[in-house]
Amino acid sequence: MSLMVEQVALYATIQDLGRSGVGHLGVSPSGAFDRPALRHANALVGNHDGAAGIECLRGGLTVRATRDHRIAVAGAVSAITLDGRPVEHGRMHFVRAGSTFAISTPTHGLRNYVAVAGGIAGEHTLGSQATDSLSGLGTPALQSGDELRVGQTEGPGVEVDVPWAPQLGAVDVNVVLGPRDDHFTPASLDRFLQEEWTVSGQCDRIGIRLNGPALERTHGAEVPSEPCVCGSVQITPDGTPIVFGPDHPVTGGYPVLAVVVDGHTDRLAQVSPGDRIRFARAPLR
Repeated sequence: MSLMVEQVALYATIQDLGRSGVGHLGVSPSGAFDRPALRHANALVGNHDGAAGIECLRGGLTVRATRDHRIAVAGAVSAITLDGRPVEHGRMHFVRAGSTFAISTPTHGLRNYVAVAGGIAGEHTLGSQATDSLSGLGTPALQSGDELRVGQTEGPGVEVDVPWAPQLGAVDVNVVLGPRDDHFTPASLDRFLQEEWTVSGQCDRIGIRLNGPALERTHGAEVPSEPCVCGSVQITPDGTPIVFGPDHPVTGGYPVLAVVVDGHTDRLAQVSPGDRIRFARAPLR
């Protein structure tokens, strides 16, 4: 073992780039919610893109090294300390055996990504270590006292900028309407694209419930259960949108009005309750 978890304030999990091609088994892709942030942290310490790291909700994580490591944090911007001394976000840091590395509550964003040279080494389930909060597959959520194994270092770290600037105002998210947009009135479709939706307190890796005006359907019947993907925008019977995250159920019975384009689902990883989201039609190519 080479990293000891001393404190987890809220929720921290092991995440890589997830499980692909297993939806037919009833398993969602899971993996890092903010994939670019994980890739950036891995690049800083010399790992390949998909090396497993720690996804930390609202900081509050403290780890102690039991051997020397290179560690970096990307994603949400937090104050970081090494043995109590402030160090930079978005940079590689040498952490000596016996040293303590701590991440505080973010000042911007919601999820931090911690990479360690060599990656977190653990059991793979269906090709991934990713913690799936819905199915329970993968590595269990981290707790104080957990010991983590770290793999062999792959290469030298690189000095790359890891910019993370919060978008001012509403977060813009592109969508493709359908497949069930015909279940909603024209006025509801306009409202969906014109409203600034507020993130509710019910938001996690499974989905993000949004507050705003109710979206009216053309008829009240539910659709048969059908496949869903990350970014699907389901509309509940009371007209509330729920945007699916990486741990989403693979089928659902509420109509899907739209689907967030893949490159914009990562933006949803960093929104907090009270933040606003604005949907727009994805431009045609």
